Amino acid sequence: MKRFLLLLRRIALVALVMWLSACGLLLVIIHYTGTRDEAVRSDLIIVLGAALTDEGKPYKALSRRSEHAAELWKMGYAAMILCTGGIGRSVRIPRSEADGCREVVMREGVPRTAIVLEERSRSTEEQVRNTRDIMVKHGWRRAILVSDSYHVFRARRIFSSMGIHVALSPVPAAKIESPLFYVFSMIREVLALHEQVLK
Repeated sequence: MKRFLLLLRRIALVALVMWLSACGLLLVIIHYTGTRDEAVRSDLIIVLGAALTDEGKPYKALSRRSEHAAELWKMGYAAMILCTGGIGRSVRIPRSEADGCREVVMREGVPRTAIVLEERSRSTEEQVRNTRDIMVKHGWRRAILVSDSYHVFRARRIFSSMGIHVALSPVPAAKIESPLFYVFSMIREVLALHEQVLK
């Protein structure tokens, strides 16, 4: 019995080391993917939504994503910007993340006529699914995906699973003011990838 328990412990230890190694490799891949900008001339620029403040204003993540998308638009990469994201579950002011994105890109000089909103989603998966429907409706085929650098690896996997190829243009990690927030976000992405596999 003791030998059996010892064997189980060794197996558990090996499994733990393998899992930690896989998580470490994922972190490297997520970080590396977030350093590559693949922007090419496309039909539209997709901005993945992020939370608003309690006052309904674009928070830092949404602001930097939207500003990055506006810069791509001004450089002529696409004629349209698709802002995604619905109303959060626990907000005091009922405003969609997509509307917050529109505020920022318009402030950066993008006209309202060049902006399309997707305001029903509450997760990355829903953003991608609804984006696919909008692209089909408008006949758009080529898209640039804008999100934070730590987010684009998982987001592209979801787009690929739904048959959509996107060129990544991540917001540089250097624009995230807190290194601790970046590390926390990377770990959260690894956990989210685990959840995707288990679905």
